[in-house]
Amino acid sequence: MEEQIFIINGDVTLEGLIQRASGNRGVVICHPHSLMGGSMYNNVVEAVQKAFAAAEYATLRFNFRGVGRSSGDYDEGKGEQEDILAACKFLQAAGVANLFFAGYSFGAWVGSKIIAGDVNPFAVSILISPPNRYFGFEFSELTNKIKMMITGDGDQFADIGALKKYAKQINAQLKIIAGVDHFYFGREKELVNILGESLISPKTN
Repeated sequence: MEEQIFIINGDVTLEGLIQRASGNRGVVICHPHSLMGGSMYNNVVEAVQKAFAAAEYATLRFNFRGVGRSSGDYDEGKGEQEDILAACKFLQAAGVANLFFAGYSFGAWVGSKIIAGDVNPFAVSILISPPNRYFGFEFSELTNKIKMMITGDGDQFADIGALKKYAKQINAQLKIIAGVDHFYFGREKELVNILGESLISPKTN
């Protein structure tokens, strides 16, 4: 069962939902674009949360600054990186030593900035529908840092051909779901199944 929390991040307070688990593994889940209706209540974010929770991970989804009850303003991905790091610290303080990352759309792009940096707190990272037609991803900086990318073959914001090339370049798995666009409406179960079968089973170290 998830419980509401608030994370203090400097002068910004972030609204989140945490589901605790008995082990030391947990995931930070990030939502799509703040100015396009994205929030932690997005259908894909909720599906990802359910998949990880079913595999006995602690989960933390939250609203970026300026969304819902989170204070502050949209910051073009810069302050949002700080929000992700604050969420990491919150999970670590709750006893989570093995951090995973799952970002969807804008959340994938913001998270990739942290993953590409010198201090990457995540043991495993997943990018869901990375919108590489809309945002510039520094894929060359993500080699061996991304476990998996997932997208639909009808994704309006993803260049599938480029993602295939980048997946090989950075040594990441690429899962493409047939007949799915960027929003996964009615197809969330397939996303959950891919996560459960391919990455986050209880046997994952």
